[in-house]
Amino acid sequence: MRPLITLFLGLFLTFSCHPTKVTPVATSMYEDVAVLAHDSLKGREVGTEYEKKAAAYIAKRFQQLSLTPKGTNGFYQDFTFKRSRNPHDKAEYFSGNQETTDANDKKDLVTGRNVMAFLDNNANHTVIIGAHFDHLGMGGGLNSLYRGDQPAIHNGADDNASGVAMMLFLAQELQKKTAPKNNNYLFIAFTGEEEGLLGSNYFVKNPTIDLKQVTYMINMDMVGRLNEEKKLAVHGVGTAPNFSEVLQEGKSPLYIVKKESGIGPSDHTSFYLADIPVLHFFTGQHEDYHRPSDEIDKVNFEGMNIVSNYIYNIITNLDSKEKLVFQKTKNQSEKAPDFKVTLGVVPDYLYDKKGMRIDGVSEEKPAQKAGLKKGDVVKKMGDYKITDMMSYMESLSKFEKGQTIIVTIERGDEIKEVKVTF
Repeated sequence: MRPLITLFLGLFLTFSCHPTKVTPVATSMYEDVAVLAHDSLKGREVGTEYEKKAAAYIAKRFQQLSLTPKGTNGFYQDFTFKRSRNPHDKAEYFSGNQETTDANDKKDLVTGRNVMAFLDNNANHTVIIGAHFDHLGMGGGLNSLYRGDQPAIHNGADDNASGVAMMLFLAQELQKKTAPKNNNYLFIAFTGEEEGLLGSNYFVKNPTIDLKQVTYMINMDMVGRLNEEKKLAVHGVGTAPNFSEVLQEGKSPLYIVKKESGIGPSDHTSFYLADIPVLHFFTGQHEDYHRPSDEIDKVNFEGMNIVSNYIYNIITNLDSKEKLVFQKTKNQSEKAPDFKVTLGVVPDYLYDKKGMRIDGVSEEKPAQKAGLKKGDVVKKMGDYKITDMMSYMESLSKFEKGQTIIVTIERGDEIKEVKVTF
């Protein structure tokens, strides 16, 4: 496929927003992921020329699909923010009318670019379908889990070229004659998600459509690694009364792990906080998360087809509904607890039994030194029982660096106790 991908890069990365007649070309999710996760885009870090090239590719794909530009400048919506030098502080949006003479302030200013397009069915309400396209660049920021001596490209094939490819697939399918027509569709590729949901937050505060007409929002973030159990996490199920029943309708080979909350570490949160029902789709964490090894050869494209068809069926089933009623979820005000220590594991976010199952172990971290392995289920940490992710995080907040505790795990049919030193 390498010659084809090179052709796509040559065609799309020179794109400008001036309308031109485009001959439709069938593009697969593989081809979209291959372009967005290509080394030439250097990890699509927000504010870089490579983010802009990725944005140009997405805009060209929108144009190819005959969608209407819905940004503030054609398909684009640019915004400027001041990147915080303190990892505990949020980045601040910067208005062009503000004056700054501080050299450090100017140095910290970054311009990001959302990309958005509209499918107008002359309907009263609109569905927003989104996915972030930025990633970690060369991994120099605080979010990278890479510990190599030299910088390395973080291509983010799963995170989140997969989500953008699925969004573009849905944009293609929703234009067919047999597609549901009772809603309009706004497709948004967000940037700045890795910096703190910046692009989605900016859009919600500066929308290019009337948000009162939005019936619900769909977000896809890391949908490229469907596992053998075919588990798919769906977050936000509690944000509208209709969602739970719709998720159960129709036949699907997927095992759905429902999460009620509309709050989570991805762009759907921005819309939930604006009182818009949300559904967020996620195929699970893995050991390549935020590392250079998140490459296209590990993406499950057959699984992506299954997930995209499932989402399309949900959209179809919701098409006949009136504008959805927003519901706050029970834990909308909950904040993740602060903790000074880490176990050094990748949790299995799709695990829906009692405990916290380990999906990966980081090198030279407390878990590895204690002999914990992938597949172990943490049942107790010190005196604290572990029933789910929240209780696991809450227990971590109780411990200090240098402290040694007993961790109780389930490994196969055995219960083991191991000493862990933070």
